[in-house]
Amino acid sequence: MGLEEHIPGDFLLTTVEKAAGLARASSMWPMTFGLACCGMELMAVGDPRHDFSRFGMERASATPRQADLMVVAGRVSQKMAPVLRRLYDQMAAPKWVIAMGVCASSGGMFNNYAVVQGVDHIVPVDIYLPGCPPRPEMLLDAIVKLHDKVCNTRLGAHRRTEVVRQERARLTQLPLIDMRSTAE
Repeated sequence: MGLEEHIPGDFLLTTVEKAAGLARASSMWPMTFGLACCGMELMAVGDPRHDFSRFGMERASATPRQADLMVVAGRVSQKMAPVLRRLYDQMAAPKWVIAMGVCASSGGMFNNYAVVQGVDHIVPVDIYLPGCPPRPEMLLDAIVKLHDKVCNTRLGAHRRTEVVRQERARLTQLPLIDMRSTAE
């Protein structure tokens, strides 16, 4: 016998975390950072066929102060890296980043001194989107996954304990190469 049996059926019960997560996920303002060929696919997401405004992203912002989602589309050169970091720092918290395309995720086929080998060396990335170039449908799928991540993000002291738990879990993961077997 719980509380839900004593309240009317049309009464909504939720937590502040769930309500805040739903509000944040439903009102993201992306800042487009199209640097190469992936930028064309990023622009295609705004057309009537894909229409990312139905995900609460009605306004694609060109200014970082009003954006909370950065979509880095394409390869990032070493000269552009400080600009990218400055724009990220100017964004309002909480903020999220999607690395769109293989060049933004890992440098792609450009393994040289002029291209950053993954945008995660500059800013923390929440969602990696593979492909060369990735289709607009793949970006919409990444946005849906990011919305799920934002909706389930804890707040306040709960957030701090969740971050500590995730860091401990990452530290206890097995390494890719077992150093004991190579030493023998």
